[in-house]
Amino acid sequence: MLKKIAIIANGGDVAGFNAVIRGIVKTAENSGIEAYGIIDGYNGLLKNEYVRLSTAEDGNAEGILPKGGSIIGSSTNANVFNYKITNDNGEVEYKDVSDICIKNIKEDGFDCIFTLGGDGTQKSARDFATKGVKVIGVPKTIDNDVACTEITFGYNTAVSVAMEAIDRLHTTGETHHRIMVLEVMGRYAGWIALESAIAGGADVALIPEIPYDIESVARKIKNRQSRGKNFSIVVVSEGAKPKDGEMVIQGTRDNGAGVDNTKLGGIGQVVAKQLEEITGLEARNTTLGYMQRGGTPTAFDRVLSTKYGVKAMQLALEGKFGRLTVMKNGKLDDVSLEDVVGNNTEIGAVSGNTEKSNIRKVPMDHDLVKTARSIGINLGD
Repeated sequence: MLKKIAIIANGGDVAGFNAVIRGIVKTAENSGIEAYGIIDGYNGLLKNEYVRLSTAEDGNAEGILPKGGSIIGSSTNANVFNYKITNDNGEVEYKDVSDICIKNIKEDGFDCIFTLGGDGTQKSARDFATKGVKVIGVPKTIDNDVACTEITFGYNTAVSVAMEAIDRLHTTGETHHRIMVLEVMGRYAGWIALESAIAGGADVALIPEIPYDIESVARKIKNRQSRGKNFSIVVVSEGAKPKDGEMVIQGTRDNGAGVDNTKLGGIGQVVAKQLEEITGLEARNTTLGYMQRGGTPTAFDRVLSTKYGVKAMQLALEGKFGRLTVMKNGKLDDVSLEDVVGNNTEIGAVSGNTEKSNIRKVPMDHDLVKTARSIGINLGD
């Protein structure tokens, strides 16, 4: 019988974190179960830092539905199965400190751990499940790239912010006869770029799944110009790359060997400069950046996050652990964390854009791709 559960919010912040937390806590309270929040993601699990969560009138989980971010913090640099440690002599080494986390879980009396996060977070959740921890995952990321689910919470808000940015760029582009480039997040998946381009009426969408030919993009813009349309909107995913070229990398973080340290960014400026040279039109780039993560969640994300939180707690009440809550064919469901990681089964292995990673990219037969092509959006090929 469950008595105490703990929630971990991990990875980059998204709108909807708090709505999931609220959904779990409310469902737990209705079943007489105490809920706790681990402070600052997996780092807090290692340090054994947590706080009681309550939706009572003066509770810390009351009134958090519209709040962005996470009331219990998060971490983007903590793979406790391959943790970066600096020794007294200054040397850096990597250790599996997961047993310390497991010891904390047992001593604190937590009967189940809920992991709210993306690919890397759920990889660690699977590793904990392998070592006997009762864990249930909830798919979070604005990139929408978690395997086995149709949608992650936080994604819809990010798309909505990008769409609004496109709407605003339209007026400037039309007024000054410019090419307006918008660089959006997404890492190795083009979901945000593709859906926001459709929603915002963009002319071009460059995504990681389709290496682009800049001449093809230029022809699209020149064709518009020949029809009296002297401006164009180009949406570029941060992971987009040219044919026979590589992604633009802003730098490499030093967050440890067990996480994806590649820092993408800068492709929008590259595309803008190339298009200006080829077409003769002025081109300006806007990099949306963290605006996509912050702020209040959309109605869609508030509802989705609540549904995910309730579903996760229901799985715990049913004794179904080692699972991830997902959306399949528009309905709530759950899958094994083993299915989520796919072939990436090595304990402590790096998540992200590796050969074994099971991240969800845009398939070429997806309705979004078909829709974009049908309405004349150039995808760079």
